[in-house]
Amino acid sequence: MQGDEDILTIALGEGAAGERLDRALAEALPNLSRERLKMLIKGGRVADASGAVLWDPSAKAAAPTTIKVRLPAPAPAHNVAQDLGLVIAYEDEHLIVVDKPAGMVVHPAAGNADGTLVNALLYHCAGQLSGIGGVARPGIVHRIDKDTSGLIVAAKHDKAHEGLARQFAAHSIERRYLALATGRPMPANATVDAALGRSATNRKKMAVVPTGRGKHAITHYRTIELLTGATLIECRLETGRTHQVRVHMAHIGHPLIGDPVYGRSRKPLSDVLKARGFARQALHAAHLGFIHPVTGNKIALDSELPQDMRELIDELRV
Repeated sequence: MQGDEDILTIALGEGAAGERLDRALAEALPNLSRERLKMLIKGGRVADASGAVLWDPSAKAAAPTTIKVRLPAPAPAHNVAQDLGLVIAYEDEHLIVVDKPAGMVVHPAAGNADGTLVNALLYHCAGQLSGIGGVARPGIVHRIDKDTSGLIVAAKHDKAHEGLARQFAAHSIERRYLALATGRPMPANATVDAALGRSATNRKKMAVVPTGRGKHAITHYRTIELLTGATLIECRLETGRTHQVRVHMAHIGHPLIGDPVYGRSRKPLSDVLKARGFARQALHAAHLGFIHPVTGNKIALDSELPQDMRELIDELRV
């Protein structure tokens, strides 16, 4: 800490050599967006190990090397604290793991000013949230989609935040999702290794893109149960990209049931979903495992499938 600033020290490995500086830093700092890093670089807040300021976001990273990023202190959070009745899977003085319901947005944004996980955390944690995420997302280390249910971790102070962020950047966090995929994936157990990036036709969507154009993404899936017109699968993320499971499963021809963006269920499955009022992607963050960033203990947490997915599975059982 220097004055009202946080100083982050990032070690860029050999794999970052030749990458754009902003992209290499975004890979190393998943809690900061690439756009935010561009602004920091252009603002003279990024320097190399010798202290020389790096002004150009598009400059090729020299690696291995050490980079220092000066973050302005976050402004006081203006989000409203709300008692939304969180389900807590784990909590101590350093971090909290929430079992998020489907339908809850993680952090406030246009159209979702309140009722978010951040609003609930501000109430529950009463000022004990890391400031690294900034005003909009205090404490948030990663995210899951609004209509995906399950486990998400938030940090209560910057040391915990940085320690968790390092694990996410190193892909050492253990994340397993349960999902209902349309049809029957073949082979029943396999790995999808396909880079992800913004869709060229719709910037709000992600898509599989040529290697080198997007971010490296790997999903390991296995079949758990065959259902009528669908399959219950477990997906283990080796990487954690936006919409990764949803895009990868759609890419191999088995989009998730109910996914309004990457898939459309056909009859008679669509009739079942309509009758049940099931209008979300059938995806649940069921397992989260990591090394506690302060104590060094192994944390392994599991979340049961939510009621809507359980009832849908019961109806689709062969």
